[in-house]
Amino acid sequence: MTNGAGAWRVVPIPPGLHFVSTPIGAARDITLRGLDILAGAEVLAAEDTRTLRHLMEIHGVALGDRPLLSYHDHNGAAVRPRLLAALAEGRSVAYASEAGTPLVADPGFQLARAAISGGHAVLAAPGPSAVLAALTVSGLPTDRFLFAGFPPAGAGDRTRFLHDLASVAATLVLYESPKRIGRLLGEMVQQFGGGRQAAVCRELTKRFEEVSRGPLDALAEGFADRPVKGEIVVVIDRAPDAVADPLAVEAALRAALATGSVKDAASDVARGFGLGRRDVYALALKLAAGN
Repeated sequence: MTNGAGAWRVVPIPPGLHFVSTPIGAARDITLRGLDILAGAEVLAAEDTRTLRHLMEIHGVALGDRPLLSYHDHNGAAVRPRLLAALAEGRSVAYASEAGTPLVADPGFQLARAAISGGHAVLAAPGPSAVLAALTVSGLPTDRFLFAGFPPAGAGDRTRFLHDLASVAATLVLYESPKRIGRLLGEMVQQFGGGRQAAVCRELTKRFEEVSRGPLDALAEGFADRPVKGEIVVVIDRAPDAVADPLAVEAALRAALATGSVKDAASDVARGFGLGRRDVYALALKLAAGN
């Protein structure tokens, strides 16, 4: 709470490493506890010190003469010893990633491991998370989910990555670059089947927040040639519970091949059974060749 003069009241923060979740868009999403820690911790560290300074200024949290260290994946080996030394002295250290929850596709893992190994207290001030926000608005099951992070950029690694996820019996959550979202959706149609329900969440909690929901094939078509900006989270429904009957798939393919091309038949049957198009296409080629 403020002291009435626009500054946040400082409360004692116990020794240890405190991970503070910060807003992914709206500055008011910071928690009261998070502000308490930022106001009272003896040492502050951030993935982006400018972002943290700005957030603190908005809420009247004074930095004063406390150190504010830049800590991210590229300088962690050099900066980590300074933070561990502060912990060894019995001081309170707060760490905030640029946006969201530290360690969730953000830096902090090596710092947490080192602090735990050193016998120091490691605590979290929970709060904003793009993963949880996207799950909440997606309309898809949330009782079991897998956060898979960013897909690899390389074609081979990317194909294997998606292939491994296709049969997971949990709602999937991925991050993706706005430049590659159209490509990703098309690839997921190939691997997951076009009928799998999904949601593309863009700029969550920000001014131009947008959530597009529907089957993968419709989303892929909608984003194929569309210029996209902003942070992207993709949520995909879990794999179907029932395993498709191979004989039923083959019968459907034969019927589809009687009136359409191999490509169209494979796409239609894969969508109808919720199967990856790649495997169905291979079967369709064999059937079309009379094997």
